[in-house]
Amino acid sequence: MIQSTFSASFSLLSLAIWCPIAFGVLILAFGRDDNPGLVRIAALIGSVVSFLVTLPLIQRFDNAAHGMQFAEKMPWIERFNIQYFLGIDGISLWLVVLTSFITIIVVISAWEVIQKKVAQYMGAFLILSGLMVGVFCALDGMLFYVFFEATLIPMFIIIGVWGGGNRVYAAIKFFLYTFFGSLLMLVALLYLYFASGGSFDITYWHDLPLPLNVQIPLFLAFLMAFAVKVPMWPVHTWLPDAHVEAPTGGSVVLAAIMLKLGAYGFLRFSLPITPDASHYLAPMMITLSLIAVIYIGLVALVQTDMKKLVAYSSIAHMGFVTLGFFAFNDMAVQGGIVQMVSHGFVSAAMFLCIGVLYDRMHTRAIADYGGVVNTMPKFAAFFVLFSLANCGLPATSGFVGEFMVILGAIKFNFWIGLLAGTALIFGAAYSLWLVKRVIFGAVANPQVAKLKDLSLREFGMLGVLAIAVLVMGVYPAPITDAMQTSVADLLQHVSISKAN
Repeated sequence: MIQSTFSASFSLLSLAIWCPIAFGVLILAFGRDDNPGLVRIAALIGSVVSFLVTLPLIQRFDNAAHGMQFAEKMPWIERFNIQYFLGIDGISLWLVVLTSFITIIVVISAWEVIQKKVAQYMGAFLILSGLMVGVFCALDGMLFYVFFEATLIPMFIIIGVWGGGNRVYAAIKFFLYTFFGSLLMLVALLYLYFASGGSFDITYWHDLPLPLNVQIPLFLAFLMAFAVKVPMWPVHTWLPDAHVEAPTGGSVVLAAIMLKLGAYGFLRFSLPITPDASHYLAPMMITLSLIAVIYIGLVALVQTDMKKLVAYSSIAHMGFVTLGFFAFNDMAVQGGIVQMVSHGFVSAAMFLCIGVLYDRMHTRAIADYGGVVNTMPKFAAFFVLFSLANCGLPATSGFVGEFMVILGAIKFNFWIGLLAGTALIFGAAYSLWLVKRVIFGAVANPQVAKLKDLSLREFGMLGVLAIAVLVMGVYPAPITDAMQTSVADLLQHVSISKAN
């Protein structure tokens, strides 16, 4: 049984959720286009404060404790027994911190780039940050659904207003895919509400004695919501369009955080609530994950647009995450979570690097570049580092998660582990080919010859991410130690349910 421990002394999770939302609303209400500098400073202060609020979570988190920590619970809609119920465990701790950290990077990345509707841009990202933290903290099914769906609104606006030439199409496609996928999840939540005697408590749902013929449709309903969000093949087609048209900050948040909402849903809903169905349908999930890792890796190889290449790369990397979850052993599941955090750093850095080039050249076509190292050596060093991390170079964060997933997959089934391991070749191929065509070689385009290297703001932004990638690659213990107990409890719960 998964139990929750409550602490009423601090409302750290509420602060982590509502602090960025409050700053975002204030910026929307009082920010003025004739004073964008003040808006940027306010947004930076809001994002930094929101990040600092999450740091005590790390300090006070008890790695050995079972159940949820920092829990807050109070009535919300009493007629339907809907609670404002928050809590985190080792699975969600670092995702909360990552979300707040990435928001600071996004605000800094837009400092000089966004010149119109600055207040609306910054406000949308701060509100989105709070809503995403809410998804990782919610322990009431309806509260989770509200946060999960509410994240669509700011991102829809960000893509639709500040995106590229085909932004309206991309924004609508993003919204329709993710919204309709979530409708089946709502049906599943309502079924669980009635099956549990009128409770939306997710931790209570974990112990419902559901027969397999009920678990399977529930699993499929959750799958539709979470698979689209991850996104898994074949419901991935909205992501490349959204990435290509989104502004740089939108692509960063989409890849670094929003894709993780779906993967997190598998750990909080699918595995613990429908454990028998999870085992029964594991071959299907592993097959879909391997298709994402291998086939989408091949698709990335033929891309001519840098953003599309990294977008397909994200789908392939998230395939490792879902593969790890359905291998049902500590190493694989922990590897999947580590991969989520690592991908947050690496994908954010890759999209920021592409944004740096696009701001100077106004093109994302790989053929328009070549020889960038000759004019932007500092940028080239960062780009090469992040590309190598993207293909899983040892001593970078990209290696840790993928290595753990492959080890766990081999423990589950040798041939599955072998297939996942061979897929790393494709990751190296598209990452290194991108580096070769963009960074190295002679300067073929006169515009490349005029490029200026990184500004202090850009250097600091990429430098912080480089440190995160290297530190996590060399010393991942703080992340893995925090999740060990929670992952062990989850897998024990799933295996006991299967045995019964």
